[in-house]
Formats: sequence, structure tokens, C-alpha cells
Amino acid sequence: MTKKVFLSLLALAISVNVSLAQNKLKTGTWRGVLRPGSATELPFNFEVKDVADKQQLYIINGDEHFNVPDVRTVGDSVLIKMPLFDSEFKLVRNGEGLQGKFIKHLGVRDTYTDFSAVPDVSYRFFQNPEKAAFNVTGRWSAVFGSGAKRDTTVGEFKQTGNRLTGTFLTTSGDYRYLEGVVTGNKLYLSCFDGGHAFLFTATVKNDNTITDGNFGGDTWTAVRNENAKLPDAYSLTSLKPGDKTISFSFKDLGGKAVSLNDARFKNKVVIVQFMGSWCPNCMDETSFLVNYYKKYHPKGVEIVGLAYERTKDFTQSKRTLTQLKNRFSIPYPLLITGFTPGNGGPVQSIPQLANFIGFPTTIIIDKKGEVAKIHAGFSGPGTGEHYTEFVKEFEQLTDKLLTAE
Repeated sequence: MTKKVFLSLLALAISVNVSLAQNKLKTGTWRGVLRPGSATELPFNFEVKDVADKQQLYIINGDEHFNVPDVRTVGDSVLIKMPLFDSEFKLVRNGEGLQGKFIKHLGVRDTYTDFSAVPDVSYRFFQNPEKAAFNVTGRWSAVFGSGAKRDTTVGEFKQTGNRLTGTFLTTSGDYRYLEGVVTGNKLYLSCFDGGHAFLFTATVKNDNTITDGNFGGDTWTAVRNENAKLPDAYSLTSLKPGDKTISFSFKDLGGKAVSLNDARFKNKVVIVQFMGSWCPNCMDETSFLVNYYKKYHPKGVEIVGLAYERTKDFTQSKRTLTQLKNRFSIPYPLLITGFTPGNGGPVQSIPQLANFIGFPTTIIIDKKGEVAKIHAGFSGPGTGEHYTEFVKEFEQLTDKLLTAE
């Protein structure tokens, strides 16, 4: 190789490396802002990291750092595909920052939300918040809406200085990891994970009262109540009088029909998960069930997931469920029911159900094939001790059913 050729190749390599470096996002902590309304900003933070010669995001909500591995840059364009919930960002560079749209694919339609982000910013709501007038750490009885839409929830908060984390628990699940700030007598909390995009604001009136709350245009208030709790999750959904079992036959992702009459479920404790790839609480429950399956499958437990997607199209449902399956390495079958989550789909698909309040819902079947319990909702790891208590109780119930004759 001549010296001239060598220098030319070296110059080309340097040029390519410089181009690739310029094409990367700046590593470190960013502040992103969704704008669901002209006067509304929903902020969250994320970290950009170089991982094995590729860039990845880690969305920060309290203790959760949600990994987003699919980040692609082409010229000034940046495409970030969320690993779950069939959503994505289509962005362009704005100096060192980004701007564009967050897109959610909802089966039959798409929604678009304005988005922008800037690097080297670690605060979420305010760079210099005022000294907090009150500390809201503890448990609260919270009421969302009014009249027929009134919904009582339980708020769990932890405040250190200005920084605030926590969640709201409801009968259908929790609001996952919320993070924000108390500045003066104002409270701000937000969450973004590709499925949830939540913003809560309120006034902290005193040590025991929160007023003037706003959540997506809905109102909310709360009073401190260390004894606040929800109804028993096993009491909310039931079978019709006289029914002791459920029955179904739906296709798995490979197109094979699966029924509770199949040999794999005979004389087994069976967990039937009502879920959807669009459902963040179902994501938390799936993460739990994957580990639970590893522990209890050798002891005689089977799990089957019944998916209620936003579309009745089998191919489209298979795509989003395969994404979920790969994300969590789900070892048990996921079945495409062909029913959507709304308009009574679950009750239509399982005619033995008397009522159904929301996703996820879990049916526990004993070794005789009879329904032992039905658990509505799911309190995920963002709820702290509530999640720990659920895991303990669920495993105790399983152990009891496995040893029953």
C-alpha cells in the first residue's frame, strides 16, 4: 500500500468517525416536555447512554429507569421507538436539542403530541423551586372527579425537601412511578413510560389537606389518612351465580387454538391473566408473573394470558404482543381473543363472568378446574409495601392450592 493510499484511507476513516460522532445524541441527562394542550407541559427526564456502540435511552420516573434500546439517527432525524405500547417519537434536531411528535398507535387511529427535549438538564419541573411549605409524606385518601364519575383512590407519597415521589392506587391498578416537586404550597407530579403520560397538579392547603387538584382536566382532592385503603381486590369481580368454572378457546401467537381443556392444564393450578399490550399495569403484572412462573411452574402451575388488543386484526395484535413477549421473555402462552378491551369485550369473551372492572384481572383456578379466586387490578412495584404484600399473599394462595387434594 502506498503512502498516498494509506493517507487517503486514514482521512476517510476519520471523516466517517467524525460524522458518526456528530450524528449521536449528547450523552447524559435530558429534560423532555410533552405538550398535550397549548397551555399544558408534561415534563420528564431521561438519560442518553452509549451501550455497545449504540445509543439507548433510560426514561426516569422515581426509582424506575425504563430502558428504550431502539434509538436511530439519520442525518437530522431521530426516531425513538418505544419497546412497549406501540408508540414512538419522530423528531428532528434543534441545535443540541430535539423537537417533533410523540405518536401513539391506537389500533384504528393515531394520536400526535408535540414534544421537545434539551440535554444537560436534570430538573423536572423547576430549576429553582421555592422552599416547600408542607411535607406530604404519607398516605392520603384521594377523590377524583365528582358525581357519578367520583372515584376514591389512595395516594402514597414520599417527600424529601422539594422532591416528591409516589403513586395513586385504584381498584383497577396504580398510576405507577410518579415523580415531581412541592414548591411553596404547590404540588406537581408526572409520569411517562410510553403508555402512561400523566400530569397531576394541586395546592397543598395544610399538613392534612390537598385541594384544587387537576389531572387531565379532571379535579381531585385529598385528605391525610394513614388508614386509607381500597376494597379487597378479590371481592370486585365474580362469576355468574351457579358457575364454578370458565371456558374459552383462542389462538396463540402461532395460530394454534388453546383451551383450558388441553392436557397441559389438567390437574394444575392455572393462572388466567386478562391483559393487553397497551396496558402499563399489565406490563408490571407480566414482569411479576414471569418470575412467578419460573418458581411455580415446576411445582404444577400453568399461566395463560388472554390478550384484549385495541384492534380485532389478528396480524396487528400479534405484532404488538410479540413485542411484549420479547421484552419480558414470556414463557407462557399469550392468546389473541379477538375482543377489544372496551364495550364489554371481556364479559362477552368469557360468558361466565358476571362483571369486569378493568385490566389487569387475574383468575386463579384450582387443580379441579374450578375458579378459586379472581383478583382485580394490580399494585405494581411503584406501590412499595402494597406490592410486597400482594406477592406474599399470592404465593401463599398458590401454595395452599397446590397442596389441596
